[in-house]
Amino acid sequence: MTQWRKVLMTGLFALTLGQAGAAYAEYKIAFVEVPRLLRDAPQVEAVRDKLKKEFSRRNDDLVAQQDQMNKLQEKLQRDGAIMSEAESKRLERDIISRQRKLKSAQNEFQEDLALRQNEELGKLRKVIGEIIVQVAKDDQVDLVLESGVVYASDRSNITDKVLERLRKQP
Repeated sequence: MTQWRKVLMTGLFALTLGQAGAAYAEYKIAFVEVPRLLRDAPQVEAVRDKLKKEFSRRNDDLVAQQDQMNKLQEKLQRDGAIMSEAESKRLERDIISRQRKLKSAQNEFQEDLALRQNEELGKLRKVIGEIIVQVAKDDQVDLVLESGVVYASDRSNITDKVLERLRKQP
């Protein structure tokens, strides 16, 4: 009796595995390389250009401040020996003050730039996500993976299709 029970359990287990395998065969799974999309999509270049225009004036101001400070340092090195001690000290304090202000302005600039980049890339990620869903629906894909994939065949990789749609977007 125990022997029959083992045979019956083994048969049920095999039958269950067979049904599970058939159920998995009905699903279509795809993979997308989001980092590649964020690198190659034309919208990324548009974001770069937009941010460059937005921050170019501030960047130019920082460069001009740096140049002015460099000239003052050169003047101190060149003329420091012939300046009065009070004048030399005043120029040194002016340079130190300018360095502090410049460093503060540079830090603020970098923070603002990083914040805007994150905002714009967040918008782009949303658009990319919508297009991935459209491609998946069009190809009747049940599951799309984007990270943590050890292997994906070219057949299951929909990155090129998504990139093609991104290129057609305005």
